Amino acid sequence: MFASSVLIPVATLVTTLIPTVPTVPAASAVPTASVPAASAIPGRYAGGVGHPRVVSADPVDTTPHVLDGIVNALALVDGTVVVGGAFGAVREAGGSRVLRRRNLFAYDLATGRVLPGFAPQPDHPVRALAPGVHGTVYAGGRFTSAGGRWTRGLALLRLSDGSAVARFGARVRGGTVTALVRSGRALYAGGDFTAVGDVPRTALARLDAVTGAADPAFTVEPAAPRGGRVRVHALALSRTRLAVAGDFGTLGALPRSQLGLVDVTASPAAVAPWRTDAYRGRCRSDFPGYLRGLDFAPGGGHLAVVTTGGPMGPDRMCDTAASFRTDATGRVEPAWVNHTGGDSLYAVAATGAAVYVGGHQRWLNNPRGRDSAGPGAVARPGIGAIHPRTGRALTWNPTRDPGIGVKAFLAHRDGLLVGSDTTRLGHEYHARVGMFPLPITPDS
Repeated sequence: MFASSVLIPVATLVTTLIPTVPTVPAASAVPTASVPAASAIPGRYAGGVGHPRVVSADPVDTTPHVLDGIVNALALVDGTVVVGGAFGAVREAGGSRVLRRRNLFAYDLATGRVLPGFAPQPDHPVRALAPGVHGTVYAGGRFTSAGGRWTRGLALLRLSDGSAVARFGARVRGGTVTALVRSGRALYAGGDFTAVGDVPRTALARLDAVTGAADPAFTVEPAAPRGGRVRVHALALSRTRLAVAGDFGTLGALPRSQLGLVDVTASPAAVAPWRTDAYRGRCRSDFPGYLRGLDFAPGGGHLAVVTTGGPMGPDRMCDTAASFRTDATGRVEPAWVNHTGGDSLYAVAATGAAVYVGGHQRWLNNPRGRDSAGPGAVARPGIGAIHPRTGRALTWNPTRDPGIGVKAFLAHRDGLLVGSDTTRLGHEYHARVGMFPLPITPDS
């Protein structure tokens, strides 16, 4: 489905919901600019990767090519990139040999060399990944086998040989795992499942990252979906809070329209006194829950959110990117909103220098577009970057063949990884995986 957006002074966008932002000439882009104490194993919280500048628009030449299907998820384990999705074959950059890799593979970040021993072969697509410790990675989806073992929706796999770690015995029942984040011994999973093992858990759970057992002390439950089923589409984690987005109207029995924050340092964890009504509005009927991506900016003080939903006009949050302050209490309004004008956004990465957004969008800065380029729209096909303070599109415009869209970003110390379903990125052939490097300057 297609959407369009342009950021306008937000008072014009939603006069009762969104505060006014500084006016920027519409045609011009803005220049660059621990959870639970039970952590017995180390682990940096998800997100929080800061960059001093915007990444280059020229992708590196070493990333391997995924030759079919779609990439849904990325994880970085030390110097190894793990790629999950629905595909069957990969090829190293510059090589000719086709390697059979069903739904999951890994490669060396520096060289692009595909790990020869990592071929867990999950029998259904991988929807989510999270880095483990000691050379392992968590994979989530709806598969029933991976790494040579029977499993159910969630596995911990060794990068050395692709085998499943036997001690990790999570059994996700009744649905799919679509989001994973980990900090220390806490592994958070989201999706549309109904239980973990024999413990009822609706769409959201905290697991022991070593054993896979559901944490009995974490009982925050999303409920009251707009569609027929509660779903968590995305999770993001700062040092103190878990952001949850999906098809729900309440979180922990408190009103939270599609988006809420959980204080994970509280004992027990509890929904934070932070809420927004920005996503109470409806989009197209086939998108009852339309939030798709989340990322905390470095330090956790801001949260970036992207949506699907259809070309519903500037007074709705459909097909938008938005930023929220997270250090407030009570009802919070977006700091800014940027519309595509009718094209879906699925992935977001906030690095401090930029808020990167990806989907199958044609434009940014397009609030008056209705599946068209409205006044002030700027072309940003398939991928773009937004100024983290003004909410206006930056000049960064590498382009990407739209397709279904970008489904995964991974910001890391040296750049930005991108996972999608198409083969052209930055005007070059990069099939379904690519990386934009962080430019090196003499004083860096």
